[in-house]
Amino acid sequence: MERSAEIVGGGFAGLAAACALARRGWRVRLHERADRLRTAGAGINVYENGLRVLEALGASDETLRGGARHLARETRDQHDRLLSTHPWNVRVYGVLRQRMIDALAAAARRAGAEIITGSEGAGATPEGELTLANGERLRAELIVAADGVNSRIRDALGLVAKRRALPDGCIRILIPKVDAAEASDGRTIEYWSGNRRFLYNPCSETHLYLALTMLHADAAARAVPVDKALWSRSFPQLAPLIARIGDIARYDRFEYIRLKRWSAGRVAVIGDAAHAIPPNIGQGAGCAMMNALALGVYLDRSADIPAALAAWEAAERPLTDHTQRISLLFGMPAFWPPKLRELFYFLAARSRWLTAQRTRTARHVPTGT
Repeated sequence: MERSAEIVGGGFAGLAAACALARRGWRVRLHERADRLRTAGAGINVYENGLRVLEALGASDETLRGGARHLARETRDQHDRLLSTHPWNVRVYGVLRQRMIDALAAAARRAGAEIITGSEGAGATPEGELTLANGERLRAELIVAADGVNSRIRDALGLVAKRRALPDGCIRILIPKVDAAEASDGRTIEYWSGNRRFLYNPCSETHLYLALTMLHADAAARAVPVDKALWSRSFPQLAPLIARIGDIARYDRFEYIRLKRWSAGRVAVIGDAAHAIPPNIGQGAGCAMMNALALGVYLDRSADIPAALAAWEAAERPLTDHTQRISLLFGMPAFWPPKLRELFYFLAARSRWLTAQRTRTARHVPTGT
C-alpha cells in the first residue's frame, strides 16, 4: 500500500529524503519556503560516503559534471610554509552547491516526488499532522523535518537537548578561474594566520570556492562585502587572489545542535535540524544525506513507523555523533597560539589514529548503498 510523506525543507537532507522515499514507493510532497530551490552561491566538498549516497539516489552524474577531483589537502601558514599534507585515499570532489541541489531535485522528481516552493512548515504533531505557515493542515504517515538549524517543527516538539552558537563562523565565496589550468593539480589548501583561516578549494572547471573563517568576535574579518585590504594583510601571498573577490558574499556563524532523540511519533528530524556540524571535516551534507537515505531503508523494513524511526536512529546516530565530536576537535586550533596549532597539525598528519578518526565518516559505506 502506498504510504505518504510530507517533507519540510528543500536542502540536501530534505531532497535526499524525498529521493529515498519516492524511490521506495512513497507518495512524497516536499515543502520549500523559498520561491525556488537554491543555496548560497558557493562550493562544497563531497567525500566517498556522500558520493555513494548520490549514486544510490540517481544524482551523482549531474552533481559531478565539471567537478574538481581532490587528491590532497594541505595546511599552510600565512608565510606559505607547509604545516601538513593529507593525501586522500578515498574519492573527494569539489562541486558547486547549486548543481548538487539541482541534481537531487531532478532525481526526486524523476522518482515521483512533488516539490512545492513558497510553502513553509510551522509545526507537526507526533500523530502525523503537519501545519503550514498559511494555516493549512496536512496528514501523512510520515512527517520529515529538514528545515535547518532554526527548525520550527523540531522546536515545537521539544526535541533539543543542546544547542549553542560556536565562537567562529565563515564567509563562503565563489570566484571565476582566470583559466582552466588554475588550481588543476588536485590540491585544496587551508591557510592560517592567527585566528583567521583561508580555504582555497577548486569546485568546478570554471570556479574556485573560497571559505574565509574567523572568530565571530572578529567583526572586521566577518564583514561583508569582504574587507579585501584586511584579508590581504593577513595573507599577503594571497593578495592577487583576494583582489578578485566580488561584493556578493554571506557570513554564517557555526552552530552545534544535539537532540534528545531524532523522532517523535511519526515525525523524523534530519540534517542540520537534528545535528548541525561545523564544517571542519566537511561532513555536514554527507551526514545529512546518509541519514536521509537510511531513513528510507529502515522505513522499508517495518510498517510500524515509530519503531522503524527508533531502529534508524539507533543504527545511524553513533557515526553522526562521532562526526560532530571530531569536527569540533579539528576546529579547536582556531583558538590556540600559532606554535601550538603548528604542533597539532604536525602530529595530526603523522598520527594514524587521528587520521582514522578524521576520515572514518568519509570511509563509511552508508546504509542503502
